[in-house]
Amino acid sequence: MENSHSASYAAAGVDIEAGYKGVQLMRQHVARTMIPGVVSGIGGFGGLFAPDLAGMKEPILVSGTDGVGTKIRVAQLMNQHNTIGIDCVAMCVNDIICCGAKPLFFLDYIAIGKNEPEKVASIVSGVAEGCVQAGCALIGGETAEHPGVMAADDYDLAGFAVGIVDKEKMLDPSQVKAGDVILSLSSNGLHSNGFSLVRKVLDVEHADLNQWSEEFGSSLGGELLQPTAIYVKPVLAAIEAARVHGISHITGGGFYENIPRCLPQGLSAKIDKSALQIPAIFRMIQRLGDIPEHDMFNTFNMGAGMVLVVDKNDVDKAQSALLNAGKGSCVIGEVVPGDGGVELL
Repeated sequence: MENSHSASYAAAGVDIEAGYKGVQLMRQHVARTMIPGVVSGIGGFGGLFAPDLAGMKEPILVSGTDGVGTKIRVAQLMNQHNTIGIDCVAMCVNDIICCGAKPLFFLDYIAIGKNEPEKVASIVSGVAEGCVQAGCALIGGETAEHPGVMAADDYDLAGFAVGIVDKEKMLDPSQVKAGDVILSLSSNGLHSNGFSLVRKVLDVEHADLNQWSEEFGSSLGGELLQPTAIYVKPVLAAIEAARVHGISHITGGGFYENIPRCLPQGLSAKIDKSALQIPAIFRMIQRLGDIPEHDMFNTFNMGAGMVLVVDKNDVDKAQSALLNAGKGSCVIGEVVPGDGGVELL
């Protein structure tokens, strides 16, 4: 911006001109996410969005916020920043679809030690890609330079999503009943959970992350940076086609903490472990870390990034809708009378 320069602020470690350049570089990425309803472009004090409420009797706004945890350290070590934004979007939008909401818009927040416009634009390119996959708009964000608080190469990323659902179509645990079938939607690997344990077990600070692994068909770093799957479009298709009674996003806490969140009192989940398609990375972590099976299922998604609880008579409809929307699924269990827990068989 003309006449916007502070030598004093720059001497303290904050380059406001780098911030302006970063905004210019990211505009092309933000433009990819524009959908009907966007009122404002980036650069204003607030992001504006006009939702289409046609046909809704009682619209409910649903919000979610999250980051990517210590997975961000792997991105820093690999000097690869264009996928971590997908993770950030995924962690937010995958949460808000658990009640049946359609994501509308997203905002990001990047805290960085030293503002490098090209790095910031690369991070935002991933955020934009995640928004495109989720069908929502990136309508704003913030980049904050933190000299003296963060090392120059360090950064952190967080996001915030808002969606909408008609109250009569909103999912809640009261709809789940005994006999419902549990479907697993496959994960892309670790997603964005358990990375403090992963980094310890694999000693990522000293490992050769670029070394090719036949076990993964990629480098170790490439496997670790596989972006979190975004389930929005397949899940919304399944909800339209079948009686989906409950949804759980399998994040931190794994099966034992997340599946019960969509179960009412008096019901439990019975899971057949043999039905799961467990990616090789989990086997490696369990083997190298000598980690008990319970802890694996209490920390990671184990190949099931999201589970749907579906009426037993609508399983074929749900699976067809998911497949048509580009996501395969498999039956991994059922809902049974119980104390609200998860039983792995």
